Amino acid sequence: MDEKRQHARAPVLLEILWESAAGKYEARTSDVSLGGCFIDTIGQVAVGETISFKLQLLSGQWIELQGEVKYELPGIGFGVKFKDLSALSQKHLEAHIKTQE
Repeated sequence: MDEKRQHARAPVLLEILWESAAGKYEARTSDVSLGGCFIDTIGQVAVGETISFKLQLLSGQWIELQGEVKYELPGIGFGVKFKDLSALSQKHLEAHIKTQE
């Protein structure tokens, strides 16, 4: 897993509801950045797959996102790169990450 991140990740546990071709799952993040996040889950995905998910911010607000699976650690989770991040979602993430620094 040799990756070059453009954005620093903030370690934070947030609730996630995600959906892929294999089904719907509840999970959590272990870190988040403006570019993506790591989702802690035993659910299975394929590298390159696009998933839809909702991320619950500490304020309790849910934001809807899509991401491409960049790598998987079976039985542990996977890394996602956000796709088509709206300006509003980016604003929410920026504010949230700033509070974690």
